[in-house]
Amino acid sequence: MNVFAKYTVRTIKTIAIILILLIVLLNGVVTTNAREYKLITQFGQVVRIQDQPGPSLKIPFVQGTLSIPKYKMISDLYPSDVTTKDKKVMTVDSFVIWEISDPVKYLSSLNASKENAEIRLGNVVYNSIKTVMSATDQQDIISGRNGELAATITENIGGAMDSYGIRILSVETKKLDLPDSNKEAVYQRMISERNNIAAGYKADGEYQSNLIKNETDRTVKETIAKAEAEAEQIKAAGEAQYMQILSDAYNDEAKADFYNYVRSLDALKASLKGENKTVILDGDSELARILEGSW
Repeated sequence: MNVFAKYTVRTIKTIAIILILLIVLLNGVVTTNAREYKLITQFGQVVRIQDQPGPSLKIPFVQGTLSIPKYKMISDLYPSDVTTKDKKVMTVDSFVIWEISDPVKYLSSLNASKENAEIRLGNVVYNSIKTVMSATDQQDIISGRNGELAATITENIGGAMDSYGIRILSVETKKLDLPDSNKEAVYQRMISERNNIAAGYKADGEYQSNLIKNETDRTVKETIAKAEAEAEQIKAAGEAQYMQILSDAYNDEAKADFYNYVRSLDALKASLKGENKTVILDGDSELARILEGSW
């Protein structure tokens, strides 16, 4: 019985020692993933930054760890009113893309708080937007002629957030709007400008249309005149040929009587067109002789 009790106590001690060693070992291992910085702290001070993914070691129970984001973050900013170069007010709704470049500064200046960081970001970005847009006319902003507005705002910020351990990657504007009091006037001016442009296009189109119509009319007239001249020439040639045929026919005694006969029939036919026609002929006329069969 005593031997069994001694064996049990020894086993319990061994298990306890193993558990203590496991606890110490686990407390001394730090696992860092690719989306975070791991800060190793000792007595409230950062003694090491682990920025590569994988396991590492620290002093158990003496050193602690703190995780800081290493990925890019997006923060929406409150819409704000700014005044343009020509003293017009515009409402800007924007967001900022940022990351932590120095986790130690981020911890010491902002207490590793994203909320505190976004407050600082909002102030810095607003000041940059105000500076850039105060040097730009409202009309250029509305019409989109200042296509690099976001890039200019980002460039203007520069290293203003370096002391907080933050790097601003980009400032983007979601919407550039007008206060309600200004919208109607601006819209009417835009409509007027577009109407003027449309009127210019219409006038130019009508001018080009008239040029085409005039050229077409001239071409048609020339073509018709040429066709009529050719027709007259053909008609004259035909009449000349006709007269030549008649002349040849009348000059030939064998054919002259036949042509006289045919022409007399044609004349009779023409005179009998219509209804209730009566023809009175001289008995010595060629037609009378034709009808009597004595021709």
